[in-house]
Amino acid sequence: MLAFLKKSKYVLGLNARNLNYLRPSNSLRAIRIADNKLLTKKILRKASLPVLQNYGLIRQIKELKEFDWSTLPSTFTLKPNCGLGGQGILVVYGRKKKFPYPWIKADGRPVNIKDLENHILNILEGTFSLTSLPDIAFFEERIKLLKLFKPYVYRGIPDIRIIIYNSVPVMAQLRLPTKESSGRANLHQGGIGVGIDLGTGITTTAIHRGRLIEYVPGARLLLKGLQIPEWKEILKLAIQAQIVSRLNFLGVDIAIDREKGLIISELNARPGLSIQIANLSPLADRLLRVKGLKIKNPLKGAKISQDLFGGEVEETLEEVSGKKVIGINEPIEIPDRQSGKYPTMAKIDTGAYRTTISTNLARQLGLNEAMRYKKVRGALGLEERPIIEFSFILDKKLVSTEAFIADRSQLKYDIIVGRKDLKQFLVDPSKNIFMSQRVLEKVKEKRGIK
Repeated sequence: MLAFLKKSKYVLGLNARNLNYLRPSNSLRAIRIADNKLLTKKILRKASLPVLQNYGLIRQIKELKEFDWSTLPSTFTLKPNCGLGGQGILVVYGRKKKFPYPWIKADGRPVNIKDLENHILNILEGTFSLTSLPDIAFFEERIKLLKLFKPYVYRGIPDIRIIIYNSVPVMAQLRLPTKESSGRANLHQGGIGVGIDLGTGITTTAIHRGRLIEYVPGARLLLKGLQIPEWKEILKLAIQAQIVSRLNFLGVDIAIDREKGLIISELNARPGLSIQIANLSPLADRLLRVKGLKIKNPLKGAKISQDLFGGEVEETLEEVSGKKVIGINEPIEIPDRQSGKYPTMAKIDTGAYRTTISTNLARQLGLNEAMRYKKVRGALGLEERPIIEFSFILDKKLVSTEAFIADRSQLKYDIIVGRKDLKQFLVDPSKNIFMSQRVLEKVKEKRGIK
């Protein structure tokens, strides 16, 4: 939060959003289309992009009186066509028995035909409309919940909001429905927003009612570290939707159906800005970084997004702590009198106190002159190990230490770096860097190392 506040001058406000991005970037015609859910779906469907199926729509009271309720399935969503901020959406979770028994809402309460009629009348009167004008009500397919998200939501479907500018995704969040939000993935109604690292598709920080949280309310379920499936495809699909919509600045909502896969649930010409808090990152500087870029295709836009904005959390941690973030496998270089620097891969092991180098590598580099010996309990029981003076370079930082020499001929790594030598670093277990043996051999060959 500290780093985020330091960048507060780059936080995008509503006025700046409207004056600098929404109005200059989007035509009135494109905005009107995005505000009209049915028209948006028609255009997206025409472009062969995945959208939800409609079960029926009601434009006027006469159609409401004549509507055949038996045609509705046991689960569906009732929406206003031009609704604002998720208002007027009624999620029907299921039905205990077949028609004419009442349906069950996401909050567990029953809803019958009379309830639906009253709700539709409110929609037709424009109660939930963006412009307060008479609106259209429509019944829509309810997405089938992906098993991955089941522990994180309350009787609703999560979606992924991606803000796109100039065909480049600049920020994303996972929106989770809660009991408070009545099964709707809407932050204003009590849903949870979880920031997503654009480079990896892994969730980061989370907010609920404007406050940072770590766990799902009422459960010890960590919100950070969740890998969103098909992340690259999600970014590409969002860009495709942006291109079809002709909105240069917008929010694209994408859901994942457990049977159909990715589905565009909505386009938003006025995306909310609390996404900045969920990501602990301001939008304004990201928007400036992609302004004027020439994006050839969705694949290119997704790649630029991942390259520019991936690892934002890592950068924030490094900025606040002054320490570099490393993974559990890292390339290191060992200063060598003969070849200059000897490259190899090391295992970062916070469970070990002292760094250990293999007997074979120590002999090869002429590092087998022991300073002293120390008895340690290892996998083979109590043994006496030599300790040597040892230096290595990790992430451009020189580390001078004392290391054990041990037989590691049966192990993958010649070196493990213990926590004694990790005081300049933060270890992220989800960050892995792999360098194949073939690549290592090429590096050694180039440097004349045998």
